[in-house]
Amino acid sequence: MSDWPQVICIPGSVAPAALRYGPLMNHVGDDAEFHLKDLEVYRESAPPADYSIEEEVEALDRFADSKSLDSFHLVAYSGGGFISLAFGGIHRQRVISLSLFEPARIPGELTDEESAFFSELESKLRGLQGDQFMAMFVREQVKAGVQLSPPTGPVSPEMRKRPAGIAALVRAFPEFHFDRNDLRSCAFPVFYAYGDLSHEEQAVKAGILARLFPDIRVQRFAGIHHFVPPEMIYTSEYARSLLEHWRRAEQSAR
Repeated sequence: MSDWPQVICIPGSVAPAALRYGPLMNHVGDDAEFHLKDLEVYRESAPPADYSIEEEVEALDRFADSKSLDSFHLVAYSGGGFISLAFGGIHRQRVISLSLFEPARIPGELTDEESAFFSELESKLRGLQGDQFMAMFVREQVKAGVQLSPPTGPVSPEMRKRPAGIAALVRAFPEFHFDRNDLRSCAFPVFYAYGDLSHEEQAVKAGILARLFPDIRVQRFAGIHHFVPPEMIYTSEYARSLLEHWRRAEQSAR
């Protein structure tokens, strides 16, 4: 095992890994070595017709091999959280710890409460494209009354891929076959964080995972939601929590 934590970071469907995790890397500094892994759904200019979560899980496995990492800490946000939960259930021997901020969804059969939320979200997104799609996607995932900042500046070519990529992920989530009970045998510790301004569905997912993982810590952060800038999520406080999480996991893994 390395002298410092080896950490693979997977972003969500909006910001690429370098942008998503830049603030976290700045706060952690030399106390960990980071390996950034972007989503396969954005590898080409448009998502492949046969895109699947299996593709993301297999790509993450290959990425770890390419870095000569037999085991590692996994950090994920939003859609990357779904992929990381799937990876952890399938390749649990490779994961030293898992750290999630508001995973987009939990793999496997949905509870009635989850199903109601996602059915409504998919219904509202159906038929929308471009800016209209993004506006609805964002609006539906924060609490009522939360003020959202409008986008600033021109839209980059990379960001123009996002609506199609998000739609591909939303379609791929229910197609991925997964038994949630597989998470019960995961020995690695889990850190689950969410913002108190995000939709209540985030707290629902925290409760579900707390009943599945044998070792999980849940923390709610005040004044933030799913779409605040990364620096508002990955603060020095958040970085300290992760460093403590990684150190405890490495001691347990020895």
